[in-house]
Amino acid sequence: MDASTLRRWRTARPPQGPPFVSISERVVLYSALDVAEWLRSRRTVPGREA
Repeated sequence: MDASTLRRWRTARPPQGPPFVSISERVVLYSALDVAEWLRSRRTVPGREA
């Protein structure tokens, strides 16, 4: 994911994307486990009905 995409998702109302922690105005951290879970929840397997 591009940093600008993550920034846009964080500042959307309501916020989108994986969970994050704001350490300061310029530092935002993401847990690898949170990101992996977020990606898994959006996984699409071609050929399977939704």
